[in-house]
Amino acid sequence: MMTQIDYKRELETASKGMIMIHDHVLLIKLLVRMIVRKAKLRHAGMILYEPSRDSYVLAISRGQPGERIPERFVRFGKDHPLIRIFYEKEYKYLIDSRNALVFDDLNRLIWRESVLGSANGSRELLHRVSEQMPMLNSIACVPAFYQHHLLAVLLLGEKQDGSALVQEELDFFSALASDVAMAIRNAQLFEGLKNEADRNRNLFIQTTTALGSAIEAKDSYTHGHTERVTKYSLAMARCMAAKGFFNVPEKFYENLYIASLLHDIGKIAIPEAILTKRGSLTPEEFEIMKTHSKRGADILSSLTDFEGCIAGVRHHHEKFDGTGYPDGLKGDEIPMISSIISVADTFDAMTSDRPYRKGFPKERAIEEIKRYAGVWYHPSPASAIIELYENGEI
Repeated sequence: MMTQIDYKRELETASKGMIMIHDHVLLIKLLVRMIVRKAKLRHAGMILYEPSRDSYVLAISRGQPGERIPERFVRFGKDHPLIRIFYEKEYKYLIDSRNALVFDDLNRLIWRESVLGSANGSRELLHRVSEQMPMLNSIACVPAFYQHHLLAVLLLGEKQDGSALVQEELDFFSALASDVAMAIRNAQLFEGLKNEADRNRNLFIQTTTALGSAIEAKDSYTHGHTERVTKYSLAMARCMAAKGFFNVPEKFYENLYIASLLHDIGKIAIPEAILTKRGSLTPEEFEIMKTHSKRGADILSSLTDFEGCIAGVRHHHEKFDGTGYPDGLKGDEIPMISSIISVADTFDAMTSDRPYRKGFPKERAIEEIKRYAGVWYHPSPASAIIELYENGEI
């Protein structure tokens, strides 16, 4: 008997651990290992329901060499006897008295069902269960339900001293299984929410890419511009982080990627006559063109959780000395994302062909950035693009 175990304390300790762990596979591994160690079993395992496949799999197996069963080697459909006996409500009475299905009880249960002449096929089902349990090195099976849904089956092997499992132990394992079911359900819900968020984020990224293409479709002379600015921006950020120029906040690269792709989205609101004009813009036309950064931020303003991206779009034409637009920010008032995009945008603009001029050689563009580093451009991203050029990386 587990006379040395304080059941209440062990249950409380396990329950606290379950609250902290959102990965239900890791949770089950820890619990099964604990059961093997505390109850001194030769083997324990867990059959786990997988919603994506609407079936059950032996997810975890722990214990002595030779007793363990290869994990995920055995899959169970809902018609498997070990699943049916717990899953189908008509057989629930077979385990009510013990909160578990115990191998040593099977002959008695089979005899009782024969005497009663049960018409629900329970006798045949019990026979099939008696054949399956030894194959899984189990002397007892404990179901884990959440709101009548079977989420897992705990498999308990023989005790190391050969003694039988007593009711006190089975009650403990049943209570533990109940908590496990709740934890599994919570973990699955958490994982489902995370997956949904990831899907939404991926959809947003795809939409962002499509919007970037839409910008270039309207302004044919900037074909490939957003893709190059994004490539330069990410390379500069990685270079700056490697040099220790700044601490990279969480989500920085994702925000930089999105802001780079959308930095010119406001050009959608600029008349095509101005966008595609072959000559220099008039002062009035230039004032209209300058509104694209603010308009871009306005277009994105309804997005939540992307404030960093919106700031990057709004301020990518600010200058380090405060002479930029739209808000005349200066120095460290300018978000780092905007400062990086500003340098990348300028470098690509100088090296790309325009209707009214040929692109500059990269060497000349780098000289211009060197000249105005600390004046128009933040020194850190300016230094990063210079290093990338000198190393032949751009």
